[in-house]
Amino acid sequence: MDTLLQDIRYAGRTLRKNPAFTVIAVVCLALGIATNTTLFSCFNAIVLRPFPFEDPDRLVALWDYNPKNNNRSGISYPNYLDWRDQSRSFTGVAAYSGRSIAITEGTEPVRLSGELITANLFPLLGVRPQLGRLFRADEDAAGAAGVVLLSDAAWKRLYGGDPSLVGRVISVNNEARTVVGIMPPDFKFPENAEIWVPMAPLLHADHRDWRSLALIARLGAGVTIAQANAELTALTTRLKTQYGVTDSDEIGNARPLRDDFLPRDVKLVVSAMMGAVMFVLLIAAANVANLMLTRAAGRQRELAIRAAIGAGRFRIVRQLLTEAVIIALVSGLVAIPLAWEGLRLIAFAIPPENPIPYYMHWSLDRTTLVYTAIISLVTGALFGLAPAVQASRGQLTEVLKEGARGASGGARHNRLRSTLVVAEVALSLVLLVGASLFVRTFVGLQHVSVGFDPAQILSMRFYLPGTRYDSSRAEQQAVEDILRRVEALPGVAAATISNAIPLGAGGSGAGAIVEGSTFEKGKEPYLFWTGVAGHWLETFGMKLESGRGFTDAELRDSARVSVVDHTMALKFWPRGDAVGQRFRLTGDSATHWFTIIGVARDIRFRSIDNDRPPSPVAFMPYYFLPARNNGLMVRVGGTASPTSMTSAVRGAIRGADATLPVFSVQTMEKVRALSFWQYGLFGAMFAAFGVLALLLAAIGVYGVISYGVAQRTREIGVRVALGAQRGDVLGLIVRQGMTLASIGIVVGVVGAFGVTRVVKSLLIGVSPTDPVSFIGVALFLCVVALLASVIPARRATAVDPIVALRME
Repeated sequence: MDTLLQDIRYAGRTLRKNPAFTVIAVVCLALGIATNTTLFSCFNAIVLRPFPFEDPDRLVALWDYNPKNNNRSGISYPNYLDWRDQSRSFTGVAAYSGRSIAITEGTEPVRLSGELITANLFPLLGVRPQLGRLFRADEDAAGAAGVVLLSDAAWKRLYGGDPSLVGRVISVNNEARTVVGIMPPDFKFPENAEIWVPMAPLLHADHRDWRSLALIARLGAGVTIAQANAELTALTTRLKTQYGVTDSDEIGNARPLRDDFLPRDVKLVVSAMMGAVMFVLLIAAANVANLMLTRAAGRQRELAIRAAIGAGRFRIVRQLLTEAVIIALVSGLVAIPLAWEGLRLIAFAIPPENPIPYYMHWSLDRTTLVYTAIISLVTGALFGLAPAVQASRGQLTEVLKEGARGASGGARHNRLRSTLVVAEVALSLVLLVGASLFVRTFVGLQHVSVGFDPAQILSMRFYLPGTRYDSSRAEQQAVEDILRRVEALPGVAAATISNAIPLGAGGSGAGAIVEGSTFEKGKEPYLFWTGVAGHWLETFGMKLESGRGFTDAELRDSARVSVVDHTMALKFWPRGDAVGQRFRLTGDSATHWFTIIGVARDIRFRSIDNDRPPSPVAFMPYYFLPARNNGLMVRVGGTASPTSMTSAVRGAIRGADATLPVFSVQTMEKVRALSFWQYGLFGAMFAAFGVLALLLAAIGVYGVISYGVAQRTREIGVRVALGAQRGDVLGLIVRQGMTLASIGIVVGVVGAFGVTRVVKSLLIGVSPTDPVSFIGVALFLCVVALLASVIPARRATAVDPIVALRME
């Protein structure tokens, strides 16, 4: 222990005597450790950390699953009751379904992201409220008195955290409900909900075809997922026979809740970034190892003297390793505030309109700090071991004979330094190629055509709460009243209302039956459809290819007419004009036909980062797909900013009904940008890692060439004395650097070909072997390596041969 303390004290004195070396080593390593700590915090929160539920590994998500196309769909309330009561593989089955819910009291109604839940859901998860209680079974039944649970955030934001709120009656969707509990801080199940109400009072009369529920179950003791799925298959087959369902291939299916809540692409992105920062750390470690090698070569005489007076090889290696570990630990401490800032920047880059699920919260918690300490120690041992072993191999007699000339370190040192630089360049190329691919994806998405000009369109949503809007006619009348008021505002060119906002959410999907065509039952072509009110075509500037648009009378009287897009017309009627043709939806039990009156150019409904082929789209009068949660889109005339109309449009909605909450107020340009914001974040992060790796690699090349110049000062002086031109000397030094860079680039290209294929599913419009990225990055690295080599090479050409020879 005493000798170890001596090593630590000596290492501290040595590092203080060489502040330039110490600062450079700490900065390089701290940057590598900080990027690792930042990404590990995210990786831990998303991939490693267990969900904040009781025994989460026994929780499974239940869906209707079609093995023919791998699609999963929701469960109807009647089917949920059957699954809950008849399955034996689970100790409990619970359900939830997302809804907009409004707090309709005070001066301004507030819309919250809410959930309908069964009374057994939170007990199944093992979650308890911080105040009050959970729902009782008798409160989750038809005709039960209204009750509500609030999130901690909503409680504090709307009611100032008043504990007396529990037991008080508040107005929810214009109905009286008693607040029975406040959930714990940061609990927002399933993702970002802030209010929960019992399900049965609202859904008890739902039809078996209305499949809007998500189910969670807890596996019984000793039951495997395979056994549960076998029972669900048998159960759903029996229920289909019992209820006369003959056209469905779907069966009940269970899978781990983590797989359901964390899609594969999310885990792939985080894992890819974790791999990227490991590359950055390796490059930083290689840089510091090169610094240690250079420093050790200059300390050969010191180490030889220590050996001569009795220090064994192990003691010398331990001394040098102690210095390396101290550097690494100091770097780890410096990395912590840098990582905190990195997490803050990531959080800042996530738009508040698309918050991450509450269970993905990341921070510098105990696990992350332990990880930081471990990688600091391991990195210190790794980058310090090779230089320490190399330095301890020097021949005592030879070193002492060299006297003041010092030891060069020999060919072994040079080979190791060169190998480290090659590795740095190769890893940098892999990172830069990955960054280029994501940046090119993001740039490409910015130029994807959406079929309309979003520049002058303002969008927002409003919610129709309470029993007043229970009927489709009431919803339609409210929508028509709002449209009349909005279109009467000065500066409004056109307005429309639908439950779907292009590039956002809403709308519905169904199979289509085309008059005159036959399809096998259950395999009808799919279309996306939505109901519209007002002037949809005019608001989005949609051009008609044939036919006409809706008349006001057709929209008001709910005529069974439809405008379809180009994709639908071409797919369903490839040999003729679609105008005048008829189709109906597979879920329409009344078999009502819609007559096509017009064909419009395509506009994009899916988010821009969805690169699947567009679905056929049909527009019908609003009455056929009314909604409580509606999108209002307003085209502003002239050159006025769309946001300048926000206050006036809000006033028009309040004039129609002051209890309607208005939310998600955004320009359509903002909606467009939000549909692919993730790729901007991915590109920025990969670019940051790539630039950092490039900087470290350039430092590595510069360091090796500079050391080589210093080591070969006498040789260069002799060459110049014998008549070598300065250009020859410059070329000699530059060739050394470019040779190392070229080898690193070749190795990196091979590595990048393999690595980029792993993230192929995350790229849109860009090939994982994109030649622009590979060639561009390789050329860019060549230029950087050239610059890093030229600077010390120019210094070599300034060597005075007389001075160089006298140095020896």
